[in-house]
Amino acid sequence: MSVPLFNLAPDLTVSRLCLGTMTFGEQNTLPQSFRLLDEAFAAGINFFDSAEMYPVPQRAETQGRSEEYLGRWIKDRNISRDRLVLATKVTGPSGQMTWIRGGPKCLDCRNITEAIDNSYVPMFGETEYDPTRQFSSVDIEEQLDALGRAVDAGKIRYVGLSNETPYGIMKFIQIAERVPGHPKIVSVQNSYSLLCRTFDSGMAECCHHERISLLAYSPLAMGILSGKYCLPDGGPTDTRLNLFKGRYSEGESRYNLSNNIIKATTLV
Repeated sequence: MSVPLFNLAPDLTVSRLCLGTMTFGEQNTLPQSFRLLDEAFAAGINFFDSAEMYPVPQRAETQGRSEEYLGRWIKDRNISRDRLVLATKVTGPSGQMTWIRGGPKCLDCRNITEAIDNSYVPMFGETEYDPTRQFSSVDIEEQLDALGRAVDAGKIRYVGLSNETPYGIMKFIQIAERVPGHPKIVSVQNSYSLLCRTFDSGMAECCHHERISLLAYSPLAMGILSGKYCLPDGGPTDTRLNLFKGRYSEGESRYNLSNNIIKATTLV
């Protein structure tokens, strides 16, 4: 049975399942990545997600490899470009990843434009608000202006946000509607699973009324909901959290495997 399609935007039809490529080039080899892409495409998936910082855990030596593998697969399989929808993300400020444009200090016009010109398409983000960790602010209008020019140039089709908050998404919508020519936000990519329901707190209401689709990532909570990490031996050694212990600090702290509530969710 083929994965059903739906309209993410008026003239943008995508499969209801999107294959993420975050592990391509680190945990997954090129042949493994090709096999996963082949199986997804054969099942009717036409929607693929990446990011210029991928794969993770992020390293200078592997940066860009996920997008590269995806591009090589399209070329190798001779797939017509109009049969696929690709989403990728601009790297925002983090104080790390200095190998990407010197470590972006802000998400300004220059960073957005350079990311698009050296990649495929963009999105954005940070999830929890902490004023002490706030980076230098760039006007949303400047960001939308850069993205609008990329749309006009035919470099990207639509704009989405990633790891965004209710405040952030509503400000983007407000400014996009206020200034003629600015692109409309059509989607937001945030984590969503039985263990991460922060989207329900405020984002769900915003997205419902503004007709913005959620591109939910990590639906199995980094694989924890599969139950494999709760096995007596801690699960297979080649799984992500075992291969890269200590390098997924945000996820490991959120999903504490010693917590009995976390263990109970794997039994659902």
